[in-house]
Amino acid sequence: MFIIDGHNLLYAVCKIDEGAKALSETALCRVLGTYLRLTGEKAEIVFDGTGPPDKSGFDGISHLEVLFAGSGTDADTTIEDKIKASTAPKGLTIVSSDRRLQQAAHARRAIAIKSDAFWVEVQKQLSRKRGPREPSAKRQGLSQSETEQWLKVFGIEQ
Repeated sequence: MFIIDGHNLLYAVCKIDEGAKALSETALCRVLGTYLRLTGEKAEIVFDGTGPPDKSGFDGISHLEVLFAGSGTDADTTIEDKIKASTAPKGLTIVSSDRRLQQAAHARRAIAIKSDAFWVEVQKQLSRKRGPREPSAKRQGLSQSETEQWLKVFGIEQ
């Protein structure tokens, strides 16, 4: 399970890719959702602040829970609290270049990965060439008329 420092990752993405300067929180989350769906992983991403008034853009992103720290705290503190509260910290991967979060992860024996390294892995996974999708007919089988036609072609009586 990944716990991602949202604005830290967004900053790293913009630093790595000049074309990503206009990448929004929502767009970042959609890219991450695609990555997570492909890898079968789950994640939580935590952003500072309260987020946009209309959060419907975050709806339907698979494998990703989007959280906003709120006005009384920040994402780092929220993530630190999640690390401390985890009953299985060794199963966590903390994505942040923030030293404080990396130390908190190491203290609980969780994995810590810097945001830029994580983004490189995301891009590598998304750019991998995928094989063609399996046709749905393969799983459904032949229709009755197709079966009868092939039986005639091969001279097999019913």
